[in-house]
Amino acid sequence: MDELPRKLGFGDATLIIIGIVIGSGIFLLPTLIARNLASPWAIITVWVVSGLLSCCGALAYAELGAMKPATGGQYVYLRDAYGPWCAFLCGWVFVLAVLPGGIAFMAVGFSIYLDQFVPHIAGMRTAVALSLVAALSAVNYIGVKEGAWIQRIFTSLKIAGLVLVIGAAALAPHTRDAAEPLVQPLSYTGIGVAMTACLMAYNGWSYLSFVAGEVKDPQRNLPKSLVLGMGAVMALYVSANLAYLRVMSVPEIAAAERVGAALAQRTMGPAGATVLSAVVLASIIGAINGCILTAARIPFAQARDGIFFRRFGRMHPRFETPGFAIVALGLWTGVLIVTGSFETLASYTMLSAWVFYTLTVASVWVLRRKAPEAPRPYKMWGYPVTLWLFIIVSIWFLADALVNQPKTSGIAIAVAASGIPFYFFWRRKSVTEERSARKPSTLA
Repeated sequence: MDELPRKLGFGDATLIIIGIVIGSGIFLLPTLIARNLASPWAIITVWVVSGLLSCCGALAYAELGAMKPATGGQYVYLRDAYGPWCAFLCGWVFVLAVLPGGIAFMAVGFSIYLDQFVPHIAGMRTAVALSLVAALSAVNYIGVKEGAWIQRIFTSLKIAGLVLVIGAAALAPHTRDAAEPLVQPLSYTGIGVAMTACLMAYNGWSYLSFVAGEVKDPQRNLPKSLVLGMGAVMALYVSANLAYLRVMSVPEIAAAERVGAALAQRTMGPAGATVLSAVVLASIIGAINGCILTAARIPFAQARDGIFFRRFGRMHPRFETPGFAIVALGLWTGVLIVTGSFETLASYTMLSAWVFYTLTVASVWVLRRKAPEAPRPYKMWGYPVTLWLFIIVSIWFLADALVNQPKTSGIAIAVAASGIPFYFFWRRKSVTEERSARKPSTLA
């Protein structure tokens, strides 16, 4: 069976991580966090802790990726550690909701920020969002190299723009409001909400694993790109929050509708809002492109295991991409944009996604026992401390969500559970086809 060729280098892999993780969250979520945390030190602490937690997860994926550099990544690790049922449910959640829901959310956000440059476009937001998804899907359909070039350009632009905004804040005089209104005192619930927001902002570090089968020299490049990529993201996020806190007070951040735009306005004047909008647009394009580039590889791997529609496992003979899977995911994303259901999915699937992140990280421990002799060119730094730190904090995060967000948690579980009958359907179908293939022909 033809395999997708390895065309992505170390730089491509690193920019995929940075490009996917840094979306619009760093420009919007600090407002939510400031409404739940009362002091600058608490805000910086939760960003650092969430970043370190995400880095621990990335270290685990680095070991798994170097050990099993196959297309589908996370799906493959779960399949080998726990069995095909767990891997299928992971793929079901990500293909049905997490990835297309996230792409749709960002595409609509792109159309909103485009108002800054194209007046009177508000009535065409759906068309703009659909066009963006279609254009980036077409690029990635044509070739992984073409998608990687888009990633290089827009991720580089977003890094440069974010550094510009941070630098402007570092050089600007203090402009905080002297009369600071009261903010919500520090509480356990507030910490949970802020942690959830930070983890949403860091989300995406696992997506590189989906294209592990297309990375050159994966035993070296996957671990290096994961570590460097997440280190760069964490440095930019913490620096951005220090910039916010240098120019604005916590209550001002909490009251700002778009904290990024407010910061740019104060530090760069009237042109600041335009600069910030351009940075956000570049950031969103890079994130959407990275998601489209990686997302189709999950159903591609599932189909080749016989537990998804067979057509999803076909490689385009000319472009050497999972063309059908890219088109199908683009169409499903379009449905979510038109119906507006992406908003519901975006709010309910973060928890179910984190369940599979936790199981995947735990599979480092599982596979070290199931396959102790398997080659491991890279071993997770700080193991077992870093692994158990991630698992313990993740279990706390999920348990806290179950207690304090029961409705959201219940729907997240239901989304994952809805895949169970489909798994048994495809599993039975696959077994039947295997038996038919082995059955000797009665024809002379």
